[in-house]
Amino acid sequence: MASPTLPVVQIAFLVSFFLLKESILLCSADPTDGFRQIPLTESNFLLQKPYNLASADRYSYSNGVRRLWVFSTDKPFKSGSSTDPRTEIRIKGYDYSSGVWQFEGYVFVPSGTSGASIMQIHRAEGEKPATDAMLRVYDGELRFYVGAVLENNVHNRWIKLNVIHDVDGNMLTVFVDGVMKHEAQGRGRSDFFFKFGVYGQIGESNRMESRWRDVKIFKK
Repeated sequence: MASPTLPVVQIAFLVSFFLLKESILLCSADPTDGFRQIPLTESNFLLQKPYNLASADRYSYSNGVRRLWVFSTDKPFKSGSSTDPRTEIRIKGYDYSSGVWQFEGYVFVPSGTSGASIMQIHRAEGEKPATDAMLRVYDGELRFYVGAVLENNVHNRWIKLNVIHDVDGNMLTVFVDGVMKHEAQGRGRSDFFFKFGVYGQIGESNRMESRWRDVKIFKK
């Protein structure tokens, strides 16, 4: 007696199902797997804020949450700069020019914040273009620069960001809540560093704010 066989259509469905399941598992894997965490102390968090204001006027750090805000009418971060207003933290002491590096942090963007960069991979000072990656919020959407939408409805909730920079491979990868959302080519070699906070961009709202916790840096 011949053994029962599955119809071709059913076999194809099962194969597609398992391939999709495998793809989902790969996309939702911990992006820090294979990386080692770099130790950070408070000395590694360099605040940049409007040069004519005290730190407490635009920044607070309480119960593990860093709160950074700025107004579109504020001064730049240093006298003579032509850049838009910002309150950002520059990761100091871990500039890099090779290898694979990763930024991780949980961010909360209050409603009303728009036209603002909340995270950057910055190139060496004075280079043009100045960045290889910039995550911006526009009308509740998190975007890679002004292009790809990484996440919708980001206002008023905590989301986890992981940004991987493979310098040697000239590749950038962005994860939101553990799911890969975007890949992009870099702009070639430089000396790089991470920044996070709020930095006014085209169409900036009058008041911009982001809150951060559990910021970490990884390397492999």
